[in-house]
Amino acid sequence: MTHLWVRAEQRDNETRVGITPEGAASLLERGFEVTVEASDTRVIPTDAYAQIGCTISPQFSWPDAPSDAIIFGLKELPADGHPLTHQHIMFGHAYKGQSAGRVLLERFKAGGGTLYDLEYLTDDTGRRVAAFGYWAGFAGAAVAVKCWAAQIRGEVATPITPSANADELTQDLRGALAPLDRNHLDALVIGALGRVGTGASDLCKRLDIPVTSWDMAETASGGPFPEILNHTLFFNCILAGPNTPVFVPKSALTAERQLHVVGDIACDPDSTFNPVPIYSEATSWETPALRVHEHPPLDVTAIDNLPSMLPLESSEDYAAQLLPTLQGLAENTAVWQRAKRLFDEHLLDI
Repeated sequence: MTHLWVRAEQRDNETRVGITPEGAASLLERGFEVTVEASDTRVIPTDAYAQIGCTISPQFSWPDAPSDAIIFGLKELPADGHPLTHQHIMFGHAYKGQSAGRVLLERFKAGGGTLYDLEYLTDDTGRRVAAFGYWAGFAGAAVAVKCWAAQIRGEVATPITPSANADELTQDLRGALAPLDRNHLDALVIGALGRVGTGASDLCKRLDIPVTSWDMAETASGGPFPEILNHTLFFNCILAGPNTPVFVPKSALTAERQLHVVGDIACDPDSTFNPVPIYSEATSWETPALRVHEHPPLDVTAIDNLPSMLPLESSEDYAAQLLPTLQGLAENTAVWQRAKRLFDEHLLDI
């Protein structure tokens, strides 16, 4: 029997979950054992999982889970240094040179556990089987618009909070933009054909913000890309790698530009592949904008759990995408085998 243990998220402002009660019910029907930790902050109430037959465990009790339990969460574990002995399904952010990622892999090596990184669960074509990308793009664009509106008011963006749904978020933004001069408000999206870029573009379209859409063809030259500086908003929506060019170099800070806000939705500031090297650490819900230049102002917003701004919609969407792959855990399907091989390869460098 495969035992899936859904842990309570331990990060502030993280209320998403990777499996719905309906999804858990389908696993139970297939013979899985499903344990769900209690959580007062999860967007889907704990009782909904109890009602369909899941075992409920105290929140944050996963370190004491049976050794064969597969621990399933989304965001990072507490950075307490303890060796990790279980198999974990989560976003590890550990394979692109991130400093915290190396520490995480060291903990797995010390404990003999395994990481199945959600970012690297892929099908036979290399495409991710599930992603929060659309909602990351949608919410990231919303935060960038908030940053721009604050600039026009002579301010810096105030803390952000979750919205009940996309319509509510859109309506709030329309109200914020209504009294402002929008004559020069436009956006450029790189990665426009992907999930993230589509979400960012859709938010802009809802607000009647003109969008210039770029993807691989427009960036194949490797840069530089001075056109980026001619747009008020720039959204980086690509998964960076060794061959990713720099989109906004440090020289952009003092260059003549229309650019006022960079929405680095991909948000890998401490990666060696960061294509927006004008900042070095993520922003937060409490401080969504980092002012990297004053006159004229240039803000960067780079929040690494953006879909939590729309926690129910993003959780339901992601869980539906991921469920078929979770159902293949017992058979150790090719998706899981590939993820394990990738983990083993990176562990060799530790």
